[in-house]
Amino acid sequence: MADGGTPAEDLARVERLLGQDHELPALLHALDGGFVLPTGRNLHGFDPFRLPSAYAVRDGERQAERLLARHRADGHPLPETIAIVLWGTDNLKTEGSAIAQVLALIGARPRFDSYGRLAGAQLRPLEELGRPRIDVVVTLSGIFRDLLPLQIKLLAEAAFLAASADEPLALNAVRRHALAYQAAHGGDLETAALRVFGNAEGAYGANVNALVDSSRWDDGDEIAETYTRRKGYAYGRGGRATRQPQLLGSVLADVQLAYQNLDSVELGITTVDTYFDTLGGISRAVQRAQGGQAAPVYIGDQTRGGADGGTVRTLDEQVALETRTRMLNPKWVEGLLDHGYEGVRQIEQHLTNTLGWSATTGQVQPWVYQQISETFVLDPAMRERLAALNPTASARVANRLLEAHERRFWSPDAQVLEALRRAGEELEDRLEGIFIEKAAA
Repeated sequence: MADGGTPAEDLARVERLLGQDHELPALLHALDGGFVLPTGRNLHGFDPFRLPSAYAVRDGERQAERLLARHRADGHPLPETIAIVLWGTDNLKTEGSAIAQVLALIGARPRFDSYGRLAGAQLRPLEELGRPRIDVVVTLSGIFRDLLPLQIKLLAEAAFLAASADEPLALNAVRRHALAYQAAHGGDLETAALRVFGNAEGAYGANVNALVDSSRWDDGDEIAETYTRRKGYAYGRGGRATRQPQLLGSVLADVQLAYQNLDSVELGITTVDTYFDTLGGISRAVQRAQGGQAAPVYIGDQTRGGADGGTVRTLDEQVALETRTRMLNPKWVEGLLDHGYEGVRQIEQHLTNTLGWSATTGQVQPWVYQQISETFVLDPAMRERLAALNPTASARVANRLLEAHERRFWSPDAQVLEALRRAGEELEDRLEGIFIEKAAA
């Protein structure tokens, strides 16, 4: 050994060293410009051959049953097809819980080799599953595609195995739908069973957020077309993507609900535009595929953790919760305004994202826009504060509320609408630098 001690003494020394926190002092030393040797810890955030983990498999099964229970509690039968959005970083943080949730809905589990490395998927027997297999349409973020190619193959194999299983069609929606598509359009079962969709290689996002941000969209079908054009690439067991717009339209026509997990207390579905870009985008695409019939949209709140910590909410419930706890919460608002220009921009972004949910799902209650108007625009003192800190964003707040009215997301009474328009004109005048001149005239 390096210090010449006995093996037992060397092991004791190593144990003492491992029990000490070397990383924080080393970080401070590095920030001071010093040299730092590798600690040997946390060199990799995850091992792709072990995702989903054993814990994630159990947690995914619980999440799947929780989603089905909520859907049934809302008066719906067991769904045949579910559309689920998967993000890369979320699955890294949870060791693949959302991936395992998809497998659980299909009635499958990951298969590992004798070394504990991910080797593929295996079906659970119907007797063990205790219910019919559910067809799951998976849409991936670009980050998921880049970081988790093994898991893409895993999900694709699970769908193919289900489609190939010699089981009663009434108990296997994956096989039933794949055979129906094959009969209608020809081709092989491999193609008919493709269920993992995403962007083409090198492309990211659905561009639905760009449409909403620029207000350059005329109707929901335009949003749906943008989404399906960007996300119409299917990934098979080999991990290669092929453009399959016809197949995507076919599977979306069977979707009974859309779903995504939320696992961060810092970011909500109205905090960043990526949520309505993906989950909202596929919801609008489902509505178009079904001739205008909107499917329920659910959010799985996993922020509390633990076996019983998850909660499944409808989209309108989640938007209402975030509106009350953030946009209409004086402590949250004052905290943002302490950041000045950026704080007002964040307020405007929350409102734009809320409008994005109206554009993609139509499931935002009108009172949300009414109370946001009263809080930020119709209150003269607050309007003055916002305009002083960020005249551009404050004018956009008023314009977004008027846009929401013009697109029939809410219908304020004539008095409120007139007051909102006058306030918007005032904010525009401030932005153009003519408000002071008008007041002095």
